[in-house]
Amino acid sequence: MRKLAKLTAIFMALCLSVSAVALSGCDSSDGGKAGGTSKLDSNSKVDTSGVKEIYYLNFKPEISQKYEAIAAEYEKQTGIKVKVTTAASGEYEKTLTTQMANADSAPTIFQINGPVGYENWKDYCADLKGTKLYDSLSDKSLAVTSGDGVYGVPYAVEGYGIIYNNAIMDKYFNSDKKSTEFTSMDEIKSFDNLKAVVEDMTKLKGDLGIKGVFASTSLKTGDDWRWQTHLVDVPLYYEFNTGGNALTNCLNAKELAFSGADNYKNIFDLYTDNSGTDKKQLGSKTVDESMSEFAVGDVAMVQNGNWAWGQISSTKGNVVKDTDIKYLPIYTGADGEENQGLCIGTENYFAINSESDPAKQQASIDFLEWLFSSDYGKKAVVNELGFIAPFTTFNDNEKPTDPLAKEVLAWMEKDGITSVPWVFAGIPSEKWKSDFGADLLKYVQGQTEWAKVVDNAKTSWAKEVQLKAE
Repeated sequence: MRKLAKLTAIFMALCLSVSAVALSGCDSSDGGKAGGTSKLDSNSKVDTSGVKEIYYLNFKPEISQKYEAIAAEYEKQTGIKVKVTTAASGEYEKTLTTQMANADSAPTIFQINGPVGYENWKDYCADLKGTKLYDSLSDKSLAVTSGDGVYGVPYAVEGYGIIYNNAIMDKYFNSDKKSTEFTSMDEIKSFDNLKAVVEDMTKLKGDLGIKGVFASTSLKTGDDWRWQTHLVDVPLYYEFNTGGNALTNCLNAKELAFSGADNYKNIFDLYTDNSGTDKKQLGSKTVDESMSEFAVGDVAMVQNGNWAWGQISSTKGNVVKDTDIKYLPIYTGADGEENQGLCIGTENYFAINSESDPAKQQASIDFLEWLFSSDYGKKAVVNELGFIAPFTTFNDNEKPTDPLAKEVLAWMEKDGITSVPWVFAGIPSEKWKSDFGADLLKYVQGQTEWAKVVDNAKTSWAKEVQLKAE
């Protein structure tokens, strides 16, 4: 009853505030158990013979159909139905809250976005220590842990940066009208380099056959995560990479100095000033539209992650060849960025609902272990879901071959290059991100000054940290 009352209160708060699409500002430390009470492992399996169905609430709309196909194959092989429901973009936490309030509709498998998400859902996370799923992690430090327990297992390592079409870039570098001396993207190692090339390309966009250098900066609510979460990761990394773990430093930060605000502005302005879309239209642009612009060759660059390959390759009229799709780090003008790589990490963690029937918990774990260890499952993970899975069950010849995943792996293996970790997992709440995204739109549309955006970001950070502490 205590949990039901708590979830009801949370849901009512979400309904009262359209901006509160996540529970990251909510306190989950009052009463209840920490991390759930169930400890299921592969050495002492619960009898699952009576289980007919398990339920997975999916986070990523772009791969919902892929999961449904995988679920159908699993049912064919085992007789156990895997119900897959996908939350709408930007609505995962709200959907999860609603469903967890009703035991009959609650998922047995759900997702948390790292340590922050665990704090919100620790009363519902079963301990996965001792399972084959956890034991086969190639880097166990990636797991979400508390004390001796393991409550979230990452299922994909991902990377993001600036994706570019090398065919368009080569056309620019070979142009006798260009004003820069650069001859290839290998020479672009800083924001100043990038800015010079991009602004020159904008002048030559007619000759290059593009509408703009960058795809639309999608600032529609729910589609602004590339800016209020992913892009802000770079200045957060440089601010909190001061000794020890940058993510831990971010999680423990009571205040945000936003020392990299000008660096953020550098790249954000470059995106919006050199795109084919008028700034006043950016509030209605979606990620799908942005990726389509890139796929059909209207633009040369777009910021996104390796998961975007499915969107690019499936776009009707796609003209980008596999061999021409490349990555560049997100340069912002920070000191030492010539040694910076892509932003690499994960916020995708599987959790098992500790409130569900123990047999269903075990059946859910069995499904995940099958997905990442069986021949069919591994092929689906790589070829259909497009994951770079961090498990030792994958041999070298079973790793991703799509161009963006290969680029991520290549950048991770470059000598002298340091990947930027996903420090954004330490942002105190989803509300901070939503408010920041709203301010970015106001800034782009000329409704507020950049200094106000920065002040609001700092004030909101301190407020959200305080709310978490209460």
